[in-house]
Amino acid sequence: MSRESLDSFIDKWRARWPEWGIAEAFLARPLRTPVAAWFSLLQELHDAAWAGAEPAPGLAKLAWWQEELHGWSRGARRHPLGEALQRLDADWGALGQALARLPATREPLTPDDGARALQAWAAGVLHCEAALFGGRSPGPEGPGSGLFSDALRIERALARGNLDAALALRATLEAAPGAAMGRPRRLRQAMLRERLRVLAAQRPDAPRRPVPPLRMLWASWRAARGGNASLHEGGAEGR
Repeated sequence: MSRESLDSFIDKWRARWPEWGIAEAFLARPLRTPVAAWFSLLQELHDAAWAGAEPAPGLAKLAWWQEELHGWSRGARRHPLGEALQRLDADWGALGQALARLPATREPLTPDDGARALQAWAAGVLHCEAALFGGRSPGPEGPGSGLFSDALRIERALARGNLDAALALRATLEAAPGAAMGRPRRLRQAMLRERLRVLAAQRPDAPRRPVPPLRMLWASWRAARGGNASLHEGGAEGR
């Protein structure tokens, strides 16, 4: 399995989130490839769960990934992202079990069912993330899981092409995560928050603009310190 295959998956994610080129400067250099591979993996899983007009192809892909993650727990790997992730100290089998809850978040029978499934998936992701990159592992009811669940609701809305629903949830990203999340996740939350700010400020039919570099730099610095990543906190608009 070539390094080029791994890089192609990471580059695909970076193309969708070019702001990460700024945010990752606040990570130690040895962490940058594993963190980017991790976020690439989550993007693959979330696209499978939420994107597309029909659920069947995504469900098949999620079933494949569940088998793949259990393989990682036994030392086997097929997907290129495993080159960067599989040998790291994480409970991949537990993540595979949590992945079983993700299909129920696409079209839940009731809002409560969807919320519980999303919360369980969020807790599984953050538990694995804490093992990979350090930080506190929250339970399903912990503040970190709640904050991440809110971000997942936004990403689900964006994947389904529902910008209005995503923007309606913007306020949920304003809470400062502090110690409830590790640094990679805080940076990822900041990137999503600033992306939504740009989307809210432009016409729906306008080409998507990237987050201004200075804004992303400031947001990343704040997130790395554990504070609210908003450029506009405390009247900072325009500074």
